[in-house]
Amino acid sequence: MNLDNLKQLIINASHTINSEYLRLFHGRGNTYGGYRFLTVDSVDKVLFAVLFNLDDDEEAIISILRDIYTTQSKWEVLIVQQRYLPASPSTIIAGELPSDTYAIENNLKYHVNFQSAQNIGFFPDMKIGREFIRNHARNKNVLNLFSYTCSFSVVAIDAGAKSVVNVDMNKNVLSMGRENHRINALETKNVEFMPYNILKSWSRIRKSGPYDLIIIDPPSFQKGSFAATSDYEKIIHRLHEFAAEECIVLSTLNAPELDSEFIKTLFRENAPEFRYVERLENLESFPEIEEERSLKNLVFRKKI
Repeated sequence: MNLDNLKQLIINASHTINSEYLRLFHGRGNTYGGYRFLTVDSVDKVLFAVLFNLDDDEEAIISILRDIYTTQSKWEVLIVQQRYLPASPSTIIAGELPSDTYAIENNLKYHVNFQSAQNIGFFPDMKIGREFIRNHARNKNVLNLFSYTCSFSVVAIDAGAKSVVNVDMNKNVLSMGRENHRINALETKNVEFMPYNILKSWSRIRKSGPYDLIIIDPPSFQKGSFAATSDYEKIIHRLHEFAAEECIVLSTLNAPELDSEFIKTLFRENAPEFRYVERLENLESFPEIEEERSLKNLVFRKKI
């Protein structure tokens, strides 16, 4: 695929945009030849591109994005993040960033920040996972492990969950999580925000159980706190301590090097009372040439 094809693909995808978060180009799945280093998103009024590696075509790609931004007149600002550089800097290429920017999904809003962190505060590829939680959260006690900015919690409370416990060791992302509930006018009297290291806080987590619906959504690797290869099984091994009799678990992993069987095996060996139900399909806007390298959303249900 050449640069002209790339430009046309992004323009064609942009014809369908509205205020909702939409991935316009997903090179990470290696379905577009040499453009694995590039993603392009429409985030409400922001055209947002991420460059994961330095490439000879970088200047030409930014020029194409600037042209699309100008001619399409759909966005207020064009931002390019150079993920391959230290601190992953984001640069405003054109326009002006609004004071408040949101990712919008199924009529719910989430604060995003394009200029102070590697990740903006919202993972759009998890949309199907959030929809699963919406469909199963009503009247449930929900445990949201590695909650990040609490998008699962927002969806669960909006869907009528009885309670939600969010656990993440990063206090800043939990603060954004509180704000995400507030901007959606959601009551938080039955929502807890626990700033703890999950692997060292089982007693605190148990106190608010048992849980009918559990979300395990860890990073594949977080230096000094979590590595999926060695720590994921520690969580699954503990499930019997705080899972309700008819508990459902959404077990997720976004590590290309680990396949679905990795998680299934951990459940068979550490929580045999849970049976595998299904793997949720991923969004068509996140194509992957090898499905097992893509996001894995696996559902397990406790045997009755």
